Amino acid sequence: MALPSVLRHPHDREILRLAVPAFGALVAEPLFLLADTAIVGHLGTAPLGGLGVAGQVLGTLVNVCVFLAYGTTAAVARQVGAGHVREAVRQGIDGIWLAVGIGLVLIAVGWPLSPWIIDAFGASAEVAPQAETFLRVSLFGIPGMLVVLAGTGVLRGLQDTKTPLRVAIGMFGLNLALNALFVLVLGWGIAGSAWGTVIAQTAGGGVYIATVLRGARRHGAPLRPDARGLRASATAGVNLLIRTLSLRVVLIAGTVVATHMGDAEIAAYQVGFQVWTLLAFALDAIAIAGQAITGRQLGGADVAGARAATQRMVQWGIACGVLFALVVLAVRPWLPALFTQDPAVRHLLLSTLIVIALLQPIAGVVFVLDGVLIGAGDMRYLAIAGVLTMAAFLPAAALVHLRGGGLVALWVAIGVWMAARFAALGLRARSDAWLVTGAVRR
Repeated sequence: MALPSVLRHPHDREILRLAVPAFGALVAEPLFLLADTAIVGHLGTAPLGGLGVAGQVLGTLVNVCVFLAYGTTAAVARQVGAGHVREAVRQGIDGIWLAVGIGLVLIAVGWPLSPWIIDAFGASAEVAPQAETFLRVSLFGIPGMLVVLAGTGVLRGLQDTKTPLRVAIGMFGLNLALNALFVLVLGWGIAGSAWGTVIAQTAGGGVYIATVLRGARRHGAPLRPDARGLRASATAGVNLLIRTLSLRVVLIAGTVVATHMGDAEIAAYQVGFQVWTLLAFALDAIAIAGQAITGRQLGGADVAGARAATQRMVQWGIACGVLFALVVLAVRPWLPALFTQDPAVRHLLLSTLIVIALLQPIAGVVFVLDGVLIGAGDMRYLAIAGVLTMAAFLPAAALVHLRGGGLVALWVAIGVWMAARFAALGLRARSDAWLVTGAVRR
């Protein structure tokens, strides 16, 4: 049966080949936290709030290192487009060594600073001990998670999104089983949830190391760390780090504002934020396809192909955003009951889910264009845009805090931030400045 013309775009097959498996892999991280949230939510409001605070800290630690995945994907894809597969794998190995080193440093620094970090969020006396416990245990999973990021970047750059999907399914299944065992059966409390995630993340990192090592032997790439390669991997991610930090400042500021509203508000914000994150990662599946396709096409000097694929992926982003908005609105009456029995938290969630749903079409465009520009290696512009759009959000969040606005007002402030990102990335995509060709962007 012939597909309708709207579904027969020349780039659809490649986009779907990369995006569908990437979707499963991407939602693994928010599914970890959603599973944690659903299980910990049965322990009470204070543990749920503690998970929300600690989750933001851990998300920041991991996401400031996202260059291990995104920067590697762009660099490896360009090398693949230029026909340099051995060099592509070599860059990935350096990224894994860098991931292990950064992970160990984060444990050493984060453990003694955990009480101060939690206190900076302004958590209540009931929430703070729960957050500190979860954070300290979860730090031991950071090296494994960073290796997962680096290994994922290598495979995506090699145009392989199926292996990350298989690993993600295994990690999620293991995480869910262990959390249920440790928390609901053995009664370890919030620490049990953290230990389940640590074990799953470490196991996933081990699988990626084994996979990349097999690829290195197949293509004759050396396994030892290369000082020059490590420096290149670290310095190339500076602009991407700035971009990521600007995103995390926005998300942390949102958590801080919600924390100061009260325990019910931070608990509801935690659940709403995890729903938002799940949808964001789902939309990011198209962005991952954008990273791989754009990097490969620009590495092969196919500017017209990169432009056409971008236009099509934006259309997919809008369509998925509309679909996700309708799904959230449809399940909204029943969703809060999955996470909490607290009537106040449920009431707050019912209101905020409407705003979250309405933001999805804008998010679809934003995440796709972000992925395309990362694939093009346009990191400097992304860093500048990140800082400017953060500057648009912070006054709106401050106004919510100073005027005593509620969670709906806070999510509207997040909407202001998304609109600013939509404008900044859309203007860049319409220009030709990001269409730089070659095996290495100069």
